[in-house]
This record gives sequence, structure tokens and C-alpha cells, in this order.
Amino acid sequence: MEEGGPLLLNLGSAPRRQPNALKRKLQSSPHGNPPLKRKPKPSVNNFKKRVAETGTREKGRSSKRSLPKKQLNANQNESQKSKLFIKTSSLFRNNPDIPEIHRKAVQQVQENVFTTDSFSQLDLHPHLIATITTVLKICSMTSVQKQTIPVLLQGKDALVRSQTGSGKTLAYGIPLVQSLQGMQSKIQRSDGPYALVLVPTRELALQTFDTIQKLLKPFTWIVPGVLMGGEKRKSEKARLRKGINILISTPGRLVDHIKSTECIHFRRTQWLIIDEADRILDLGFEKDVTVILNALNAERETRQNVLLSATLTEGVTRLADISLNDPIRISIADEIRESLKPALQTEKEANSSSNRMDQENFAVPEKLKQYFMMVPSKLRLVTLAAFVLEKCKYEKQHKMIIFFSSCEQVEFHYELLVNVLSGELESEQPKRSSVSSVQLQFLRLHGNMEQEERTEVFQEFLKSKTGILLCTDVAARGLDLPQVTWIVQYNAPASPAEYIHRIGRTARIGCHGNSLLVLAPSEAEYVSLLASHKINVSEIKMEKVLSSLMKDDRFRLRRPGSKKSYGVDPQEVRERATVLQTQFENYVHSSEGTIRWAKKALQSFLCAYTAYPRSLKHIFHIKSIHLGHVAKSFGLRDAPQNLTTLPTANSKKKTKPRAKRSDLLKKTHGKHRLAEILRSEYSSGMDTGVSKVKKKKKKKQTKTGDQQIPV
Repeated sequence: MEEGGPLLLNLGSAPRRQPNALKRKLQSSPHGNPPLKRKPKPSVNNFKKRVAETGTREKGRSSKRSLPKKQLNANQNESQKSKLFIKTSSLFRNNPDIPEIHRKAVQQVQENVFTTDSFSQLDLHPHLIATITTVLKICSMTSVQKQTIPVLLQGKDALVRSQTGSGKTLAYGIPLVQSLQGMQSKIQRSDGPYALVLVPTRELALQTFDTIQKLLKPFTWIVPGVLMGGEKRKSEKARLRKGINILISTPGRLVDHIKSTECIHFRRTQWLIIDEADRILDLGFEKDVTVILNALNAERETRQNVLLSATLTEGVTRLADISLNDPIRISIADEIRESLKPALQTEKEANSSSNRMDQENFAVPEKLKQYFMMVPSKLRLVTLAAFVLEKCKYEKQHKMIIFFSSCEQVEFHYELLVNVLSGELESEQPKRSSVSSVQLQFLRLHGNMEQEERTEVFQEFLKSKTGILLCTDVAARGLDLPQVTWIVQYNAPASPAEYIHRIGRTARIGCHGNSLLVLAPSEAEYVSLLASHKINVSEIKMEKVLSSLMKDDRFRLRRPGSKKSYGVDPQEVRERATVLQTQFENYVHSSEGTIRWAKKALQSFLCAYTAYPRSLKHIFHIKSIHLGHVAKSFGLRDAPQNLTTLPTANSKKKTKPRAKRSDLLKKTHGKHRLAEILRSEYSSGMDTGVSKVKKKKKKKQTKTGDQQIPV
């Protein structure tokens, strides 16, 4: 029998023997069953393999069928291009839409800083007038000085409210020096303090000391002095023993000396001046202020008291009730508002029904231009770098301050910008033009720095004509930093009052200045909040800032056969921004240490974001943050997985409620916690000193213990 015999018998009508041609016809015919070849018996393992193979084939076929060939080729070309030229893609993809801001123009309250009156019209010592005109180089009085100095020369208490940069330090400094130099019995250094000046930060203490020292140039027998955290207590105690007539101090360090230094006394203290009173209370120093007031009242009840602030809060009015006796209230903004009352009456009636925050209107410097910019989270870092390059390198040389919400962010961005913008990229650029020869100078200032370094940075930025200072709110109050032309608020402030204090570092004493507020698309309503407080801000488009990267060929995408472009092509702008982002990410991922720094900075940003007050939670809510997009702005290519302690949008675990900044601002009983948190930044630094002493004692005990153990 032939090999195919038994199979052909099943066909029935077919003869037993058939030629090969007929076999082929039957195999191809649709009606007949095709001849089957002998196969080995199927096993279970072979069956499983076949099922798996057929499944993968079907998946492959379905995936190929779902996309047309043209689209597949286009996607392959795009992926090849991205692999060839760009390590970091998707910088401009999947970003939220930037909303259009529609708001009514409001009439902004502006103070006229200077008046036509000169200091010679006041009843002052001739040497003091000469010092003001020659040493300080000031000829005419500001509005707040014109109203405050005569009141204080009469010996009355005063509550002074005026915009930042209006000359409040001289408003109390000039009458203070005038009264002390004119005392019948000449002041001796050993007499101790005749005046006490309280300020919230160490930098403001140094600045106030410098101003008072200049005013005292003709009156050498009056000795000023500073007490502040970070300095050695022994040297401060030695100065107190010798005698300080005008004592300038932060509240925490003064309380420390009241409790521990025997030689300090207030028997002859005739002046108490509390500068930036609202900030002192915000930082939780109300208990320290009450301790100081009790120490003053125990030795001398009658004195002249002055409170100065740019904003008038409930805490300031409460402190004024405690410390001031029948004070005269001086508010420049209120006078201007009275003159604008008919025009503002209709706006007040319209806003009376809206449920907003306390509708306090703030005065801003007359020559200050305010801007905001809507930037998606992924593009924040690139846009900030482009803005810094545009203003401080490509245009005329500017002096800039950039505010962040935490010390960790300041440290991280300082290292990143120094290494990328003024480091490796600087050396790659051939020195062809004057633009490339401009060196960017970055400085940083925050509360975790040692006091010596803080003072050195402050003095360096004070004297320099250009530079970029990255800082926290430690530099937001009272500091007079000349020639600052731009204030950038990279993280939005927690209140309109804080916004006013930050922008007050520029456009001081009649100078021109600019401010920029960087907001995410989800934070657009903050602009309306500022408008409700009579603060006008204009928009700068992100694309305009990024287009400045076209001025520098360091960020040009290196394609084979590409020509230099002279116009502003949106696609090329995006490519250059992606090149810059890649440079940032390459630096961050260059070592485990830099990745750790980036994650730490990201964590501090998220913690600060959760600390916005309840009244602003509808604008700044942690659930509106895309963690992966925010991570991109810290140079991280992916969202970190180990931030388990943070209340992110994806976490569903209930965490214990933390002490929020809003509660600390509203109520005073919780301020001791805020004081603990922010001691290092604003206060005396006594806690750190005590902890160091304790650590040393513990080390000594362990050493002695180790020696005694072996017998």
C-alpha cells in the first residue's frame, strides 16, 4: 500500500489509484478535505506552546492593524529624531492649558515718597543736619519722615504705617539721636541703654546699626550696639558691661541676655522702638516681646514708644494697645485713600457682598512695575533660567533677588544655576561677543547658614552693582538693598501682605524697579486676589521669556547640516529650551548626591505648599500638583517613589494634621511652635547654642564613662 492510500479511501467516489495531477486538484479544491500528513501524537506541553505562540501572533497582528503604515512611519521617524538629538523629550507635551486672565483694572494706592521739605526746616542740631546731607546724602524728607519726626520730637508715642522703602528707619532714628544728644547731663557709656530698638532679623539689625552709627558720627559719646543670634555671647556680655547706649537687638537674643546676663539693665531706658512689628509677631515672638516689656516696666515705667510696620494686622493693634500710651497714628496710605474716596466708593460697594479675605489695601512704590507669568510646572526651571539670562546677561546688567519658600530650595537652585549657567556652559561658549564675557554672579541667603556667612553674603550683595541673590523670606523685611532692579517670586507668598514686603526690596526711595510673580495655571486666581487688594499686575508671556534663548548658540540643537537661524522660530525655541533642560537634568543625575539634593528640595517645596493658609487652599492645594511635572522642575527625569512621608495627590493615607502657617498667623497661642521652627532663620540663635553646649557635655560624659568602665 502507498503512503497516501488510507487517506484517499475516505473520498468515496475517487478511484483507488489516481495520478499526481488529480491529487493536486483535490488538495486545492474547496469542497474536498485537504490530505493530512502524519504527525506525532500531540502532548500537553506542545499544546501549551502552540497556544502561547498563536496568542502572541494575534496580538502582533492586531497592534499592526490598529495603526496605519503612514502613522507608524511618522512615529518611528519622530522617535529616531528624539533618540538622536534630545535625551529629554515631552517637555512641552501634556501640559495644562494656560488660562486667560480677565480682571478689571483697579486704582492702585501709591504713596508719593519724597516731599519738597528739607531737614533744615526742622528744629535739629546743625551737625545732625550736616551729617544727613553729607554722609547719608539726603536732601529732602519723605512723606513718612515729614509726618513722624515732628511728632516724635514732641515726645509722643506713635504707631507708624507706611510702605516699604519709604525711609522709616530715619523717621525714628533722627528724633532719637536729636533727643539723646540734647540731654542736659551728658550721656556716659557706662549708663547703659537709653534706647532699645527691636527688629525681627539679623540682617535688619546690622542695617539699622549701620544707619544709627552714621547719624551718631558727630556725637561720639553716644555708643550704639547690636545683639543678635549667631554671635558669641561672651563678646556680647563684654560689650554690655562696658555699656551700650542705643541697643539694637532681635527679640530672642535679648530675652536670652535678660535671663542670663546680670549686667544688663533698663534703668535709664527712655525709648522703645519696635520696627517691622507685624513680622516680629508673625514669627511667634509675642511671648519674647512681653518678657521684654515686663523687664522694661519693672525698672522704668515712663518712656517713649514707637511701633513701625508696612502692614497693620490684628497682632500689631493688640501690641499697640499693650505698649503705647495714647499714640498718634500715622498712615500715609490712609491719607491718599481719603483723597481717592469718591472714586473708590463704588468699588467698595461692589466688593462688599463678596466673601474674600480681609480687604486691606496696600500702598506700593510709585515707580514699581509689577508683572506675573503663568508657567506649567514642567517648564518652571527652564523659564527661570531663561529669565535670569535675559535680564542679567543679554540685556543691561541687572541686580536681582529671587524668593523661594524653603532653605533647601535655595541651596539646590544655587548649586544648579552656578554649575550649569555660569559653569560648564560658560566654558563651552567661544568668547566671540561681549555677551559671553558677562559673568553671572550668584549668591544665597537663608536661615540655615552660619551667621558669619550670612553677614558676608549680605555685605557682598549690598556693595555689588550686579548679581543674583537667591533667598528665603529672611530678606523680605526692612532690608535696604540699593540698585535692585528685579524681584522674582518663584514661589508665591502666603498672603498679599507678604507679597508687598517682598516687592518692597526694589523701587526704594523713589527709584525704578520691577517685580515678577511666577504662577502655575492652577494658581491663576491669585491674580484676582491681588486685584481685590488694589494691586495691579500685568502679564508677561512665557514664550517671550523662552525666546531669549535664541540669543545664545550654546542652546542650539546640533543637527547635521543645520544652518544658523536669525528669526524666532517657535519650534527652535522649544528645542533650545529642551537642550537647557537636558543640561540641568544631566547635572542632577551626574551623581547620587545631586539626586538626593533634588529630592530633598522637592520634598521641602511640597511641605511648604501644604502650609498655605486655609483662605488660600482653593488656589494652592496639594491635589492640584502633578508630582511628575513638578519633579521635572527640579531636574528629576521621573517622579521619585520614596517620598512616602509627603501628602501627595496619589497618597490616600490619613496623616496627622500639622501646624499650619495660617493658624500660626491667626492665633497667638500656637506661635511658640512657629518660633521653634524658625529660630535659625529669624531669631537669636540661642537654641542652637544651648544644643551645642548640651552635646559637648554629653560627649564629655561618654568619654569619662568609657574611661571608668575598664577596671
